[in-house]
Amino acid sequence: MDRNRKLLKVGITIGDFNGIGPELIMRALSHQYLRKICTPIVYGAPRVINVYRKLLDLERFSYNMIQTPDQAQPRKVSVIDCIRVEGRVEPGRPNQDSGLAAFQALTRATKDLKDGLIDTLVTMPIDKHFIQNEDFKFPGHTEFLTEAFEARDSLLFMVHERLKVGLVTGHVPLNKVSENIGVDKIVLKIKIMDHSLRMDFNFERPKIAVLGLNPHAGDNGFLGEEEQEIIQKAVKKCSNEKMLVLGPYSADGFFASGMYRKFDGILAMYHDQGLIPFKLIAGFEGVNFTAGLPLIRTSPDHGPAFDLVGKEEASPDSFIHALYTAIDIYHRREENYELHSNSIWNSVSKMYSKEIPDSVEE
Repeated sequence: MDRNRKLLKVGITIGDFNGIGPELIMRALSHQYLRKICTPIVYGAPRVINVYRKLLDLERFSYNMIQTPDQAQPRKVSVIDCIRVEGRVEPGRPNQDSGLAAFQALTRATKDLKDGLIDTLVTMPIDKHFIQNEDFKFPGHTEFLTEAFEARDSLLFMVHERLKVGLVTGHVPLNKVSENIGVDKIVLKIKIMDHSLRMDFNFERPKIAVLGLNPHAGDNGFLGEEEQEIIQKAVKKCSNEKMLVLGPYSADGFFASGMYRKFDGILAMYHDQGLIPFKLIAGFEGVNFTAGLPLIRTSPDHGPAFDLVGKEEASPDSFIHALYTAIDIYHRREENYELHSNSIWNSVSKMYSKEIPDSVEE
């Protein structure tokens, strides 16, 4: 670790407190090496932490109670009590109380991130059914944060050292995928990916593959017309704007042949098309990153795993990689902002807040 780098305050939302989030946070942050690379601030409640200390026999897990992030001490775990739900903690059993608590932790952490009180955000898994309420009517974190930061759009971007996969449609039912893709939408997703690969992952000229929607990428229209009518047009438009974009490729052959290794980023049309191969290849080292936002949010690439809570069987590796990824992206952006201070990347608002630039080159 570069000793000259700022020690970041990383906000961590507890997620559904009856899910795997509290357990993974505590097991991971029990190791001193993680507390050396950042100042972790958990948005949750001490009563939740105390329940899991007993359940997991982690009585020696220590933390400081704080009211605001500026009170956090380096090398210490801090907990902000921001849950105003009095429901019982019932590990492994999601309910309305645990869903509302997840929402309260997320809204407080998001506000602190927007206000500059924390540097990055790592969100632990939620139950998408029980978190729904009058103020949260979203399929997941990605859509909530996109609206919270007033971004034009964002990209659900699954990242790993060997593979980076983004989605055109995220949490959308399969029978609605086709109606939710279009030339302009695919172009915008490609631009967000291209920009993120440059600024967040230091690819000088990213090479991006775009997958088809239908089997065999439509077989020249025999198995569907989306490739010819939509996807090819989007690829051509991006290529005309000097981005290195190829496709559409047939998804099965693309991954089975190892062709994915030749690309820096891959854009899939829908959730399982991209995430099944990603999780098979990345294993427990994959991270969910929301590209296209002015600030940085990552999460583990798995759900709340209610069936594994308290058994110490769930791996904390994806959460640990989410911490590392958030920190690394923060520093890469900082370096690239300085490097490009006199170019089109001279402000966060110009890059992200309302519109991704029409071209990625001057």
